[in-house]
Amino acid sequence: MRICLLLLALSGPLLAADGPPPAPAATALPDVPLPPSLDRVLRDYEQAWHTGDAKALAGLFAEDGFILQSNQPPVRGRDAIAGAYAGQGGSPLRLRALAYSVGGNTGYIIGAYRYGNNVGDTGKFTLTLKRVGDGPWLIFSDMDNTNAPPRVP
Repeated sequence: MRICLLLLALSGPLLAADGPPPAPAATALPDVPLPPSLDRVLRDYEQAWHTGDAKALAGLFAEDGFILQSNQPPVRGRDAIAGAYAGQGGSPLRLRALAYSVGGNTGYIIGAYRYGNNVGDTGKFTLTLKRVGDGPWLIFSDMDNTNAPPRVP
């Protein structure tokens, strides 16, 4: 009997190690305030998305910019970006910044997004930015993906 209890006590940690580790609790990261010149990029993006204006969205990008959407090949150049965004949008979009940095005429924004009246973030994004001289910040690349796990067929 003692041997059985001893074996059971010793095997407990081994049995526990067989299962997957517990998932960390999801915690919404706080917004960070952006300088007005960077915040303008997010607000203009929201507005163009809300109105479904693919040309206005593409106009926020550098001429040689990229969009990198989930489950889609990369798209490069304003005309191709306008074509890729055609038929998308038309709903309220809320973008919020989680982090940013600027060095000279390059920078980035890491953020989260949600659509409509959704509670909580739908997904996350990175924007790499560039500008010429003191001109406006333009998006060089926009990479986004959802927070939802992939659907199993």
